[in-house]
Amino acid sequence: MNNSWRDYNFILLAALVGLTTFSLAMVYSATLHDPMTTGYFGRHLVNLLIGIAVMVGITFLDYHTFQSWTFPLYIVSVVLLAVVLIYGNVRGGAQSWIDFGLRTVQPSEPIKLVIIMVLAGFWASQERVSSQWRPFIGSVLLLSVPLFLVFIQPDFGTALVFGSVWILMTLVAGMTITQFGALIGVAAPVFYFGWTYILAPYQRTRLLIFLDPIKYDPELKSGAWNIIQSLTAIGSGGFNGQGWTQGVMSQGNYLPVQYSDFIFAITGEELGFIGTAVMLLLLGVLIWQALDIAANSRDMLGRLMATGIAAMFLCHVLVNAGMNMSIMPITGIPLPFVSYGGSFTVTSFAAVGLLQSIALWRRRIHF
Repeated sequence: MNNSWRDYNFILLAALVGLTTFSLAMVYSATLHDPMTTGYFGRHLVNLLIGIAVMVGITFLDYHTFQSWTFPLYIVSVVLLAVVLIYGNVRGGAQSWIDFGLRTVQPSEPIKLVIIMVLAGFWASQERVSSQWRPFIGSVLLLSVPLFLVFIQPDFGTALVFGSVWILMTLVAGMTITQFGALIGVAAPVFYFGWTYILAPYQRTRLLIFLDPIKYDPELKSGAWNIIQSLTAIGSGGFNGQGWTQGVMSQGNYLPVQYSDFIFAITGEELGFIGTAVMLLLLGVLIWQALDIAANSRDMLGRLMATGIAAMFLCHVLVNAGMNMSIMPITGIPLPFVSYGGSFTVTSFAAVGLLQSIALWRRRIHF
């Protein structure tokens, strides 16, 4: 039993503890003086506890167990995404939530982890021919259905995560230069068609606005105001920050969804460059350890699962931090383990549990 823990990733756990500490501090501050968010901090505590319980449970499961669940999980995921389009609640312009009474769930969040397991299981079953066209096309087909259902909600952030996860996992699985060229050749006209004929003008504006907020949104109605407020908050924090719970922008509730989408800006204002640098460092350690677990995995299934999780976290960090600093489009995507949230918080903890399972079962250990 003592030797069982030699492969447990304590560095990953330490990074997670640090990020959870940031989350408690910043969600508390972001909801302190907003009557619309009364009770959010208490709910966040509950979400964290649920996430921790799920993480612990998954940690002690052999990750190979999930391979036999991938097909039913995939079917359930597609059905849930279809149900969302019919009965889902609309928030922030996207029909992405299902109200179960006691809780409102965003199915696309846990489905991110399901997609990772499904793709990993598929490629692992095709390991001997993973670089051939059949598994490549099969993976595209597996991804295309949930990606399309998420895209038309429309939830561009989640669609971007799906695509990023698939690309990195495909590279690790053995995508060839020819297949990559074919992907670009197909993706370019599909992107053009979607941009021209599927997206509404206001949606295109929202995606372009980060390039020049005033040019694309001169009346400050389509998101430019959010970017300006975010940049103001980050800039006013300087090197040391204005102090926890002392930010003018954060405590005045000038930023929309500041407890989730713009929590990076709140951190920048109150904790300054030092605080955001430490937070990003912890997120970097988290992603680094996921990639390290992937590199040391004993089989393709574990390697691809860990790679997919690293890609998911990396995409979330780049997009959330990027949109707060106006170098990425505003897509409403949370910062892992820091932003307030239920579905994604639990999903993120579950992903860490899966990472620890891959690390622990690397030597076929038993508890």
